[in-house]
Order: sequence, then C-alpha cells, then structure tokens
Amino acid sequence: IYIIMRAVVAILLSLLVGASGFTSPSVPTSRLTSSAPLSVASAWRDDALGAIAPMGYFDPLGLSRNKDDATMKLYREAELKHGRVAMAACLGWYVTAAGVHPAFNSQLSSDPLKAMAQLPLIGWVQFVLGCGAIEWMAWKIKERPGYQPGDILGAAEWVDNTDEGWVDYQTKEINNGRLAMIAISGIFVQDVLFGKYGDAVFGPFK
Repeated sequence: IYIIMRAVVAILLSLLVGASGFTSPSVPTSRLTSSAPLSVASAWRDDALGAIAPMGYFDPLGLSRNKDDATMKLYREAELKHGRVAMAACLGWYVTAAGVHPAFNSQLSSDPLKAMAQLPLIGWVQFVLGCGAIEWMAWKIKERPGYQPGDILGAAEWVDNTDEGWVDYQTKEINNGRLAMIAISGIFVQDVLFGKYGDAVFGPFK
C-alpha cells in the first residue's frame, strides 16, 4: 500500500508540473527582450510549439502570466521530461500487462502495480541508479552553449525552428507526451479502483 501511495503522489506531481509545462513553447532567444515578463510570455505564445486547433495556446490557469524567460524554459523542460516518461510508462505498462516480463525468472505479476511491490531491492537499486545517471547526464548536457529545453541529443546544433519539419516533429512529441500523461493517469486509476490493468476501456463503461 505504501508503494502504491508513493506512486499516486508521484503521478499527481508529474501531472501538476507537466500541466505547467503546457504553457511553455520554445522560442529563439533573439525574439525575447528585456521588457516586462508579460512581453516574454507573449513572445513564447506567438511561436508556440504544441499549439494546435481548436485550443491553440493552452493555458487556462494562466500559469505563464508574468513569468520570465528562465521560468518558461523550465516549464518546457518539465513538460518534455514528464511527457517522455509518461510515454515510456504507457508502453511499459502494457508490455508488462501482456505478460512480457522476463526479469527475475518471470515471477513478477502481470499487474504492474503488484509487480512494483514484488520487485526485489536490487531491482529498485538498479532503477534509482539508472534514473540518477540519466539525470546527471542531462544536467551536464544543459551546460552546453546554445542548449534548448529538452534537447539532450543536441539536435539544435544541426536544425532550428526555421525548419517546418523540425517544428512539426517537436509539436508531435509535445502533444503525444501530453496525451500520455493523461493516459497513464487513467490507466493507473483504473487498476487501483477496479483491478483492471490490461483493459483499454475504462471499467465503469464496460
């Protein structure tokens, strides 16, 4: 139960941070000036990545209001990171639910939540160390000149937002990440409330 509660808190926090990130599209620094924070937010809004019809620039809570450029970049970084984790979580969830879990002699449950509780300590150590290594690498990459939020592979050295294909790719990643954050939350809740971990249809509607 303690593990499940921690997972609930983690997902809720990821959604809160991720929701903040909905407001932070990337924009070349040349477009930004030393004017008021509102002008900064307006500049980001004008070149919003991930802003698609019918919602456009999605910030119903006004989280980008009066934020400076550094904060907006932090929001973008958070959104991309949580979206990527959520996409991986959705994939991992259904791979496990399908019974594909060869580690530890395939003795873990196909229910991902039960598998979390059954995971041996050595498994958690590997998980924490692996995540820590990725975070450390990401922080070192951020020190690179010209770093753009979320660009841990250094794509900004070869392409920029004047390339329509690159802009389209980024928009797809952002929106798929947003969908995945919502999806993994629904998947998690369905398992907790109804014990259904492999169903594509929400429990009460079946």
